[in-house]
Amino acid sequence: MDWRGILTGIKAAWRREISAYFATPLAYVFVAIFLLVLSVFTWDLSSFFDTGAADLGPFFYWHPWLFMLFMPALAMRLWADETNAGTAEILLSLPVSLPGLVIGKLLAAWTVAAFALILTFPWWITVNILGPADNAAIALTYCVSLIMAGSYLAIGSAVSALTRSAVLAFVIGVLIAFILTAAGWPLVSGAIANWLGAGAGDAVAQFSFLTHFETAQRGVLELRGLIFYFGFTALFVALNTLFVMQRRAGAQ
Repeated sequence: MDWRGILTGIKAAWRREISAYFATPLAYVFVAIFLLVLSVFTWDLSSFFDTGAADLGPFFYWHPWLFMLFMPALAMRLWADETNAGTAEILLSLPVSLPGLVIGKLLAAWTVAAFALILTFPWWITVNILGPADNAAIALTYCVSLIMAGSYLAIGSAVSALTRSAVLAFVIGVLIAFILTAAGWPLVSGAIANWLGAGAGDAVAQFSFLTHFETAQRGVLELRGLIFYFGFTALFVALNTLFVMQRRAGAQ
């Protein structure tokens, strides 16, 4: 494997996409809307100050559900817009590794997501002002949340490479993300358990982002959770690369 070519592709794609995000209002609008919606869900809908607890449980509770919408929106243009802008042929003809391009684009979107999460750190400080907080558990949940965001972004990026429409990529990405989130929702897993048995309900729940994130929210770091998220991201990166290879072969 040409690791040098992959690293070159990652660097080139990351720089290109980061410039595209921050040279336009796209990243700033995304971050602003994400923070606004997350603050409404945390402080208002969850009645944070009525809980009387110095923890960020109500804040982290909404992450999978909001990532389900916001991460496909952030990734939907990564490949679909290349065709619309007429730059796909130029990009795919560059003498760099395709996996590197795929990973670099994903990392750029992941960087924007990380930037949005970093801007929520004042809320962490607020919790410590309210009372003694379990900062180790909060730090762990932040890290797992960022890893989970990467999995959602990998879905959006792969779907973006499959279609030429960013809007269609968003819709399909949200649909896939919803299935993989709702599978761990007690309402869904309970219904499956009643229909097919408790074992089936538990098995389906294990394929949900929600299930593994809830474990991290309790301050527990499970190896299987990390394997799940990174494995899922790697799977969609591989699919993304395959879709881009097919696009390049069709253009030749």
